Amino acid sequence: MPEFNYTARDQSGQKVTGTLTAANRREAAASLAGRMIFPLAVDDAGAVTEFARVRRVPAALLSTAYGQLADLLRSGVPLLRSLEVVERQSSHAGLKAILSEIHRRVEDGSTLADAMARFENILGEMAVSMVRAGGEGGFLEEALARVAQFTETQDDLKKRTMGAIAYPAFLAVVGTIIVVVLVVFFVPKFGELFERLREKNELPAVTEWLLDTSAFMRRWGLLVLALLVGCGWWMQRWLQTEPGRWWADRLRLHLPLVGQVFLGLAVARFCRVFGTLLHNGVPIVRSLEISRDAAGNRVLAAAISTATENISAGQSLAGPLGASGQFPPVVVEMIAVAEQANNLETVLLSVADSLERRTWRRLDLTVRLIEPIMLLILAGVILVLVIALLLPVLKMSTTV
Repeated sequence: MPEFNYTARDQSGQKVTGTLTAANRREAAASLAGRMIFPLAVDDAGAVTEFARVRRVPAALLSTAYGQLADLLRSGVPLLRSLEVVERQSSHAGLKAILSEIHRRVEDGSTLADAMARFENILGEMAVSMVRAGGEGGFLEEALARVAQFTETQDDLKKRTMGAIAYPAFLAVVGTIIVVVLVVFFVPKFGELFERLREKNELPAVTEWLLDTSAFMRRWGLLVLALLVGCGWWMQRWLQTEPGRWWADRLRLHLPLVGQVFLGLAVARFCRVFGTLLHNGVPIVRSLEISRDAAGNRVLAAAISTATENISAGQSLAGPLGASGQFPPVVVEMIAVAEQANNLETVLLSVADSLERRTWRRLDLTVRLIEPIMLLILAGVILVLVIALLLPVLKMSTTV
């Protein structure tokens, strides 16, 4: 009997993967359901398809595909025909293969969200969650349009952020290269010149430290570089695990200067998705479950899960969000007032707009601060090098 790879969620909502043996894909899915595991994707373990090699699709192409699909559905074109049209118009081989597989799965009876869940690592959890909510709530066209808008906004945000940090990053890289070249190749030339002062134990401490550092880097520099590369590779692998992702998400919120930027963007995403779902008539508990993943941060998602439990028990939303300590007090206050005024969806969308504007201003200010800080650090390091090399020269000239 053939083997099938599966991606599913257990009763607690955690994603699980594995392999099982069954006569066909349908029996494999039924077997998982019998074990109270809800399949997201079931694929032939021996099949090697083109989409299996796809690792990334440009966000601009995804946004265009979502928008085209929404327009076709609004025009009354059936879902299968719409998927076929969007697939045919796609010029990206990877996206075309993904759309073809989604079309096949929908044709076999899967919902659009279940078909997209097979490619959640490429399409994104938020896109799959929004489409699932749209399918359940009867507003699939609007959900796809929203996903297109979110994807385009996130891509613009990423480009603006990368553009903003490009110059500071350039300064950091160039500064590091300059300092390493000076220490490894330039400083040793002064070793013989300062040897007499070193024998008399009259060499300044800063110069002694600089010469020792230079000798260490020349002797062990390649080993240190290999260790750094190895640690970077291990760190990258660890960050792909659940504990690593938790640690990274927590660290992002507490980084100096940029921590508030990450927090503002994550809370804005949550508020916008949550408000949109409520506006389209999705029940509040289901809206919280979907928008929890849209935040893109596991620490915030845990706080939202606690709030969901409180809502299910008939309590307010603002209380547990404020008690978590992760949400800005202003946002919590506005949510509390909106709950009392019974206009939560309107306030949430307003909060999202306000947070995005405020976060962009904070990001611009942060970048403006980082640039002079990097220049000062680079100038300070070079100044220490110059002083360490000039002090012995001045001392020798005074002695003479």
